[in-house]
Amino acid sequence: MNMIKRQTLILIVDDDLSVIASIELLLKQNGYKTLSACNPEEALSKLENNKISLVIQDMNFSRSTSGKEGLELLKLNKNNYSNIPVLLMTAWASIELAVEGIKQGASDFLTKPWDNANLLRVIETALELNKPSRIELSDRKELDRKFDFKNIIGQDPLLLEILSTIGRVASTNAPILILGESGTGKELIADAIHNNSLRQEESLVKVNLGGMTTSLFESEMFGHVKGAFTDAKQDRLGRFELADKGSIFLDEIGDLDPASQVKLLRILQDQTFQPVGSSKTRRSNFRVISATNRSLDEMVANNEFREDLLYRLNLITIELPPLRKRKGDISQLANHHLKRIEKQYHLEDLTLKDDAIKWLEKQAWPGNIRQLSQTIERVVLMSHSKTISEADLINISPANSAQLNHSNNIEEIENLTLNELEKVMIMKSLDVYKNNITKVSEVLGVSRSALYRRLEKYGINL
Repeated sequence: MNMIKRQTLILIVDDDLSVIASIELLLKQNGYKTLSACNPEEALSKLENNKISLVIQDMNFSRSTSGKEGLELLKLNKNNYSNIPVLLMTAWASIELAVEGIKQGASDFLTKPWDNANLLRVIETALELNKPSRIELSDRKELDRKFDFKNIIGQDPLLLEILSTIGRVASTNAPILILGESGTGKELIADAIHNNSLRQEESLVKVNLGGMTTSLFESEMFGHVKGAFTDAKQDRLGRFELADKGSIFLDEIGDLDPASQVKLLRILQDQTFQPVGSSKTRRSNFRVISATNRSLDEMVANNEFREDLLYRLNLITIELPPLRKRKGDISQLANHHLKRIEKQYHLEDLTLKDDAIKWLEKQAWPGNIRQLSQTIERVVLMSHSKTISEADLINISPANSAQLNHSNNIEEIENLTLNELEKVMIMKSLDVYKNNITKVSEVLGVSRSALYRRLEKYGINL
């Protein structure tokens, strides 16, 4: 038996004895020790007199169906035993209660009836995340000795903190939400999470939700059986099934429509689904990583994104800094992409002069690392010299230079809001590429449909 599990005591709080019996049996079969309580008073007594590692708590008790007692118990627990993670259990119809519980400090929530395998994964994740961190913020060499970060370039303190976080949580099953402006490297972070996880030998399935319509969501994500609709000539596995035992990366999660958000919440809840046209329920053991350049908190406030889905996705949140906040990494990033371009185009001995590096470091880079990479590639292809100078960079395209220098004062850029900066970036890109929507969406790293939504949001007319 695993020594850690043998030392782990889990308290189950529910007024339904059959629920307690079922969970106790499951946990004991998997090496955990358990205690149980049928009401909040008994639960508080058990917490006071035992070394509890984790609490699994119902939200409703026989004296009340409002969830008030459950929330009060959670509040007392977190006030007195803040170091003990609490998992909430409630019916699907009462999921708003669980969301309120998350706001008050619960670690996660599950709905009844629960899936045993998923319950065990959630418990393991909560216990693992509650351990004292053994990974301190350190230098890049030390992090690279412990983890596989070979595709992530830089050593800015903000980046090192992110890498340390990845090192701590990658081995868990915790859902991770990656936030950051377009071009900051969210997909590379998703790769790093998967490559340093216990699922690294399995697939990382990547899905761009930005261009996915409501009608396609179920078939694409859950699969379909032959004859489910006119063009369904054969059975097709969905993305979640392809991600079984591995990870799934949901990019542009903020662009998902409301109807699809409900369907996504369902499968994230218990990892079960039905292919289109099938009546059989299937299961998939996946770890979910999602990303967006939008403010999901703002979308929740505007009723554009489900709050319960947000809490299902963001157990761990990683926010990537824009390149203008990592100016010290620009030289290393630029030279990295220069070497990549050398290899790609079979060139040799390309170098960036000091004045070119200084010019690059002065730019605002609204398109972040992606824009820097494209600028380096463009100047190599258009320059006749193997040694790239500031003059070469300025001369590659007057329009591009204007785009990069929409402000000569970097502090002025930093004082813009994210929405203001995004609007400037879109307008300049439209100008550079003469309103070519396909090219602009490619350069900015968003789908055409996502770009059109931003044009409408900012009142930009073509």
